[in-house]
Amino acid sequence: MSDYIIVVAGGKGLRMGSDIPKQFLPIGDKPVLMRTLERFREYSDDLQIILVLPEAQQEYWQELCKKYDFKVEYLLANGGQTRFHSVQNGLALVPDDAEGVVGVHDGVRPFPSIEVIRNCYETARTAKAVIPVIPVVETLRHISLTSHPLPLTSKTVPRDEYRLVQTPQTFDIQLLKAANRQPYNDGFTDDASVVESYGHKITLVEGNRENIKITTPYDITVAEAIINIKS
Repeated sequence: MSDYIIVVAGGKGLRMGSDIPKQFLPIGDKPVLMRTLERFREYSDDLQIILVLPEAQQEYWQELCKKYDFKVEYLLANGGQTRFHSVQNGLALVPDDAEGVVGVHDGVRPFPSIEVIRNCYETARTAKAVIPVIPVVETLRHISLTSHPLPLTSKTVPRDEYRLVQTPQTFDIQLLKAANRQPYNDGFTDDASVVESYGHKITLVEGNRENIKITTPYDITVAEAIINIKS
């Protein structure tokens, strides 16, 4: 039995206002993506790491690996047209007869706690499909997009009934492979939605608040603060 993690890193950095893709931006003394891969190696020396990266970014990534003397071993897959297709490409590197758990993680989430990673993998051994979530702490309002005339109408909704979804999302290998044979549709916003569409229920486990997704300059500032606190 072997466990895998597919790290998907296909961002272009548009919301960063940067020419450098967000996964390559430095936080502290190294690029975001390196910190992400190191976190999963810290979790387990035996975990098989698969990095999914657009072909156009691979040469630059290799240059960064040399510059920072990056030593974490991984398999490399090409990015696809969508996240769904990128995960398909990563899954293709997992043997068809493999048994175990495969996780899928955002390359720009460098701070999942080891405890959360472990809980996701161990819970998935029986539950088959597991995602980490955190509570919503701010007030939510539902907007009616069909209201006329403008402005849009809205109403408060009970935030206790909602959760924010993080990664890694972990699955029985054979379940995720089967689910990813479905035709793509726009409702596939993450891997849990793919598996749910296939007919399998999703189990929730507690995530960690530091496990932010770095997409804006503000997130870089928060990430720097997290590193300073932990150092």
